[in-house]
Amino acid sequence: MNPRLPAQIGRHRCGPGQPLVVIAGPCVVESAELCLLIAETLAVLASRLPIQVVFKASYDKANRTSGGSFRGPGIDAGLAVLERVRSATGLPVTTDVHLPEQATAAGQVCDMLQIPAFLCRQTDILLAAAATGRAVNVKKGQFVSPTDMRHPVAKLLAGGCQDILLCERGTFFGYGRLVNDFTGLPAMRALGVPVIFDATHSVQRPASLGEATGGDRTLVEPLARAAAAVGIDGVFFETHPDPDTSPSDGPNMVPLDQLGGVLERVLRIHEAKLAGERV
Repeated sequence: MNPRLPAQIGRHRCGPGQPLVVIAGPCVVESAELCLLIAETLAVLASRLPIQVVFKASYDKANRTSGGSFRGPGIDAGLAVLERVRSATGLPVTTDVHLPEQATAAGQVCDMLQIPAFLCRQTDILLAAAATGRAVNVKKGQFVSPTDMRHPVAKLLAGGCQDILLCERGTFFGYGRLVNDFTGLPAMRALGVPVIFDATHSVQRPASLGEATGGDRTLVEPLARAAAAVGIDGVFFETHPDPDTSPSDGPNMVPLDQLGGVLERVLRIHEAKLAGERV
């Protein structure tokens, strides 16, 4: 069995020859009202730009730096919010799953399941996600080489999943620092799957705030533009109306009112890259 190209994410198709997929939303479900506000803004952007939007928010952030950090409302309340977003906006939705036993419930609501980077080698969670029949987006571990992501792909295929995506989100460079190896983007695409570039988590500075992870949102757009120039099938942005008040990943987030401009500039490079490939 080989991965399906393009990969199907709800009504969207991600891969060669398809419009750019944009996975975006807040890091964590803070409230239904906030998620709906962000999702409605994303739906407007999708109506005027040549993009396919997937709304993302986590019901539980099980990998926070500190045990006292806000994790989210939990699986039942969080999935209810995602279901409401999907119904109200028509956008496909995605969320993290941290345990194999969460996959079935998440798959009943979400069009795609996301495997966190720290869990990308965990066979049981990959097989549980595959069993849902949903698309699966695996974030490349910060400690894993791009070519070694063939192993999560093989595990998902063995579990019956064909709609597989890989996501680049930076590689550890010593302590408290991430860097991007852009040669990894074509290396992962050569595995026969669409590749997403996570522009906001790539600018994280793990545990740099002591009890929390810091980052530098001014670097988000330059990295996204560089990834578009190399060649990607989608891009991931966490966004929020007021990032500095977000309980998770605020320093990395793109302010919601700036996201449209960022997307327009990234799209110019993405479209120029595609035009060059057609010549």
